Amino acid sequence: MSNRFIGARQTTVAREIELQGTGVHSGAPVAVVLHPAEEDTGIRFVVTKRGRLLADIPAKVDYVKNLTLCTVIGDAAGTTVSTVEHLLAALRGLSIDNCIVEIDSKEVPIMDGSSEPFVEAIDEAGVRELAAPRKFIKVLKPIRVEDGACWGELVPHSGFHLDVEIDFDSPVVGRQRLALEMSPNVFRRELCRARTFGFMSDVERLWKAGLALGANLTNTIAIGDGRVMNREGLRDPLEFVRHKMLDAVGDLSLSGLPLLAAYRSVRGGHRLNSNVLQALFADSSAWTIVQAPRVRELVPSGFSLAAAACE
Repeated sequence: MSNRFIGARQTTVAREIELQGTGVHSGAPVAVVLHPAEEDTGIRFVVTKRGRLLADIPAKVDYVKNLTLCTVIGDAAGTTVSTVEHLLAALRGLSIDNCIVEIDSKEVPIMDGSSEPFVEAIDEAGVRELAAPRKFIKVLKPIRVEDGACWGELVPHSGFHLDVEIDFDSPVVGRQRLALEMSPNVFRRELCRARTFGFMSDVERLWKAGLALGANLTNTIAIGDGRVMNREGLRDPLEFVRHKMLDAVGDLSLSGLPLLAAYRSVRGGHRLNSNVLQALFADSSAWTIVQAPRVRELVPSGFSLAAAACE
């Protein structure tokens, strides 16, 4: 009876968190404030300009507007916020259920290309439990999406398990695969430091398309001439697949609630992650919403939240 029931209540950030940086695609300066939010708020992006509210966009797959090189969400009036995946990964990775993300630009800052700066800021501010029980989306049957050689699948699982495989026609990246049972500690230790990456051969095309205007060697792993161009090299031999898994955490958080599922992705990316979520919600027999049991102050040692939520 000595272990407190961990993870049963919804959470938010303990206080406001201010962050500044640059948009990797726009090259524009960005200021972000993470605000504490009440229970059942979810994650919402509030776009402001000189103190004036422009849009309030829920971080849900229904609001996805573009998936070219990053995940873009927006409202019906045309206001969008791009490159949301690294911040969303940090929030979901640390089990933050409710947060208002105030942003004064149309792109979340890239920071160092990973989720680590967001994780460090959230850890410094702290996480506050709310009174309401946490809700989950429980996957009831397999949902699979195929796109040529790429495929992704969600299957029933008592927690949140990721299995991501990439296969690039580059000797620097090649084929990598990683599988993890997710938790805040696993996200901090295994995924949050993995940076985004790109190929120098694509730079001119991206610039002509108005993309990657803020990309540089401080926020992107650059691959060219058969090697990693960054002086410091890689943070981990599997940094490429770790980052793709980080992206998947962020993209799948657009379910709106934490998933009770195992996700397998092969040669995927933002588009595949989004398509799998859309396929899940298109089949009402494939999922349901469950709630953690009401929290008692003490519960038997080893009691499982995921198992209780599946009851």
